[in-house]
Amino acid sequence: MIETSSKHILVIRLSAMGDVAMMVPVIKAMIRTYPTIKITVVSRGFLKPIFKDIPNVSFFTADVKGKHKGIYGLYKLYKELKALQIDVVADLHNVLRSKILGFYFKLGGYKVCKIDKGRAEKKALTRTKDKIFKQLKTTHERYADVFSKLGYSVTFTKEDVLPQLQLTKKVALFIGEDQKKWIGIAPFAAFAGKTYPLSQMEAVISKLSSTKKYKIILFGGPAEKKQLASWQNNYENVINCAGLFSFEEELILIANLDIMLSMDSGNAHLAAMYGKKVVTIWGITHPYAGFYPFGQKPENALLADKAQYPLLPTSIYGNKYPKGYENVMQTISPQVVFDKIVEVLARLKQ
Repeated sequence: MIETSSKHILVIRLSAMGDVAMMVPVIKAMIRTYPTIKITVVSRGFLKPIFKDIPNVSFFTADVKGKHKGIYGLYKLYKELKALQIDVVADLHNVLRSKILGFYFKLGGYKVCKIDKGRAEKKALTRTKDKIFKQLKTTHERYADVFSKLGYSVTFTKEDVLPQLQLTKKVALFIGEDQKKWIGIAPFAAFAGKTYPLSQMEAVISKLSSTKKYKIILFGGPAEKKQLASWQNNYENVINCAGLFSFEEELILIANLDIMLSMDSGNAHLAAMYGKKVVTIWGITHPYAGFYPFGQKPENALLADKAQYPLLPTSIYGNKYPKGYENVMQTISPQVVFDKIVEVLARLKQ
């Protein structure tokens, strides 16, 4: 039996946004199960707002492109973290940087446990020959396994999400005062292999707009601002938030959505960590790899046609596909996407 009252756990996850967001249900479950522990999350500074409303959780910024860059920079980071009186270390990243940081902690006599990413299983899931097509452990489960190795077993509940955030004046003015349901749409992803064709996404937006029932909020980065602006200009009740808000303000928007439509990307996980309904569109990736948003029903994942493209999935990250698989997402019609959004919204409590 561990003495949880005296434990301070360092959690390392340096990137990416979606993977950091997937930590939230696990950390929430940890705090619920072990209310006397303390957790410090070390990650990129812009991700700090994700954790600000979780009790007993602190955030430490890793400046991996500045003062914490390289071997000596990571040693400096180790010394700064050690000064916080860390007891044990959970490496939820298991990449070169986190391994080096963990190595310093091991040399210092600390217990360090790291995530098993299941690389061999994921390779078997995505290879084109002798594919093993089965559900793998979710990333949430893999995170929980790390804490279990440290002596902290947890189980998730639907309550292990963040509370809805209060609208700021700036966000409220942006949205307006009508009573329409809010649909967030994040139409982009890091790779083409998991990005819904823009012409088809525009058709979805057109269908949603034509109902006059919804407020459609478009999410994207600076590079996508022009595309999103054209949709805002062409369709009623469509507004584009790209470039207008800080990350923290975007989280306020996401926390107040009724539903998020997203690719297999970070915005799906940001919405899920607030307990929002999420409809996801999948191309050459697949929920079986373990990156399905927390708490979402399996039927809310819209998948490319595996009968037509039997080698699916062909990639974990959406960057690898065999010849002829460039257009797998075209098998998911805009009508199917529209119908799923309407169906999920209809099930929400009025």
